[in-house]
Amino acid sequence: MMVFSSTGTALSTRRRTRLVHVGRVAVGSDAPVVVQSMTNTDTANLDATVAQVAELAYAGSELVRITVNNEASARTVPRIRERLCAQGIDVPLVGDFHYNGHALLAKVPECAVALDKFRINPGNVGAGTRRDSQFAELIELACKHNKPVRIGVNWGSLDQTVLARVMDENAARAAPLPAEAVMREALVASALESASRAESLGLAGECIILSAKVSNVQDLIAVYRELARRCEYPLHLGLTEAGMGSKGIVASTAAMAVLLQEGIGDTIRVSLTPEPGGNRTQEVVVAQEILQTMGLRAFMPMVVACPGCGRTTSTFFQELAAHVQRHVRDKMPQWRTEYDGVENMTLAVMGCVVNGPGESRHANVGISLPGSGEEPAAPVFVNGEKTVTLRGGDIAAEFTSLIDNYVASHYARKSV
Repeated sequence: MMVFSSTGTALSTRRRTRLVHVGRVAVGSDAPVVVQSMTNTDTANLDATVAQVAELAYAGSELVRITVNNEASARTVPRIRERLCAQGIDVPLVGDFHYNGHALLAKVPECAVALDKFRINPGNVGAGTRRDSQFAELIELACKHNKPVRIGVNWGSLDQTVLARVMDENAARAAPLPAEAVMREALVASALESASRAESLGLAGECIILSAKVSNVQDLIAVYRELARRCEYPLHLGLTEAGMGSKGIVASTAAMAVLLQEGIGDTIRVSLTPEPGGNRTQEVVVAQEILQTMGLRAFMPMVVACPGCGRTTSTFFQELAAHVQRHVRDKMPQWRTEYDGVENMTLAVMGCVVNGPGESRHANVGISLPGSGEEPAAPVFVNGEKTVTLRGGDIAAEFTSLIDNYVASHYARKSV
């Protein structure tokens, strides 16, 4: 069955999954695809971690994962939760555990209480004879504290027992599969077998989310298609070690857009390496933009702007587009609390007469700036109708004022 988004884009129906509650956030089933991110502070640094969680939540991260790698960080988690609550921030916190999670949660039970979900990697819960018992301890603690678990396998730390078994099975085949297919199957098998064991230990299927992280686009698509075919657990999408800047953004978008279009994926993270001194919230913005440009969710008004050409030798339309984008992003936290549906608004900033008036008429509020040699006037269109023509040096301020007035007059105020 094919359905269409609100933007008219054809989208596959969402894959049927179980519904998992992570704090106040629903993941899976018919719930919207959830955006999440992760701090890169030392969790034991209370002030820095609280500040970054708040920053990510303010940017729109609906789940925030924090590293819990030692006793100091585990003991700080409840204080982080308390500090956030005092600021009115109730974003669910996910504890990221590797190697010693069973010991930390047992020793610091208040950490388990403060967290909304545990993230464990079956390849990093212990080796040899300790693996099964330590995995069981983690699951038993999740059951005790009624916490959901993301079982997240990663090809950089794949369970070697599962990999060896899958390799042996492949070697026995009449026509062995190539190495990359074997790795993919080992990832899928590790995730599914770990989930099955968690359920056998008492963890409800409605408390399990799966992920299988790789850093290659085609591998990610293949692995998640197979996971989706073989289970009904919600799936967390993300290209691990995606990289910096445009490379990381393009790779993550290329991988996740294909899967989301097929109805696969219930929560996503864009794992960008920040530029030195860069803002961690960029990964949240990119994740939101992936979902919004695909018509899957709306987070804030979209600004349509032309790329410019030889008819637009002035840079003013570029400066205005950037000004409008900043204005909308700055205003959205206030608008979101005051008005219903404002995130669906579309704005247009166009640079010349060729497509300017037409694109502006398609937007809720649009402006068509004069190109090279055109009359120095900028008509503004509201819901397809020309309303005013702006001239002079105050166009930016006047246009953003028109946007503010449109929001106040066209969107219903939320009841307090």
